[in-house]
Amino acid sequence: MFDLQKTLEMAVAAGASDLILKTGSQPAVKVSGKVLFLSDDVIDREDGDRIVAEVASALVRDRFEKQGEIDFSYQAPRAGRFRVNLFRQGGSIGLVMRQIKNVIPVFEQLKLPQQQFAYLANLDRGIIFVTGVTGSGKSTTLAAIVDFINNTRNKHIITLEDPVEYTFTDNLSIVSQREVGVDTESFATGLRAAMREAPDVIMVGEIRDEETMQAAISAAETGHLVLTTLHTVNAIQTVERVHTFFPPHQHDLVRLQLSTVLAGVASQRLIPNLKDAGMVPAVELLMATPRVRELVFEGKTLELEKALVEGQEYYGTQTFNMSLKRLYEDGLVSLEDALAASDNPDDLKLIIRGIETGTSASRLRI
Repeated sequence: MFDLQKTLEMAVAAGASDLILKTGSQPAVKVSGKVLFLSDDVIDREDGDRIVAEVASALVRDRFEKQGEIDFSYQAPRAGRFRVNLFRQGGSIGLVMRQIKNVIPVFEQLKLPQQQFAYLANLDRGIIFVTGVTGSGKSTTLAAIVDFINNTRNKHIITLEDPVEYTFTDNLSIVSQREVGVDTESFATGLRAAMREAPDVIMVGEIRDEETMQAAISAAETGHLVLTTLHTVNAIQTVERVHTFFPPHQHDLVRLQLSTVLAGVASQRLIPNLKDAGMVPAVELLMATPRVRELVFEGKTLELEKALVEGQEYYGTQTFNMSLKRLYEDGLVSLEDALAASDNPDDLKLIIRGIETGTSASRLRI
């Protein structure tokens, strides 16, 4: 018989980010981005039903039967807290369980650019996007920003999450955490209601539709700081993605709105860390410089990369290649992994050749 609790403990001990359970397959974990199988024993249909009964409440199971997939959180007795995605595949059960750390890490521990993120967290208004593919650490970065505000400012912070992951203890701020499907019907509904709840900061776990995007932009326009995520691969695509939520006849208005409320975009990619077990983020940072606002307003998104390069010294902006160069210089990532993570590896090769010239060029083989 499959023992879920023992398997969760094994996953935590292995430093896994995710536990993957699927009827008809062996239990597997993701460690440093690689899938590893925990045993040769296959999870059968009865095991799948028992797992669902163990981790999901009656309410969650009812919603799952209607929807076919659902996100929720689960507190394991000895292994800690997990974010769970329950789904069907081939008519059978599948789960992905992501470990949620009890302690919210700070910017330094996450190896995020501290000065720039502290600046963003100290803003009074605007919208900040944290972006990346699934599993790139967006939720953890959002939690770190919220915790920074909680520990340094006197604010009312409202979070809208699906599900609630990190739990915050009120410090200098009050943090009200609302879970979609439990405390509010949807992100859009919760966001509209939040405007009547005296918020200073609103954290929206993810923007998935036009209604939520418009509500988030409106909240930023009325003087609130809005933190949210999008599934985009870089800062330029993030700006373009905002427009795609709206019909073409609204794009001029959206560009105007975004040029006034956009505070920053932090796009992340996790890369294996050579010095410590785990991953380290490469981060592309777009800050709302005057030049960036002008380009957003004019719709000249292809010129944003040049603006990020030019704004590095004064504003702290950076492209992925600039971040990857720094990680490589510091010995945190391999050349192979840096090039694989780059949008333009040929340009990164040229940058790194410049680093190596006159130092230890023999180390570099491109």
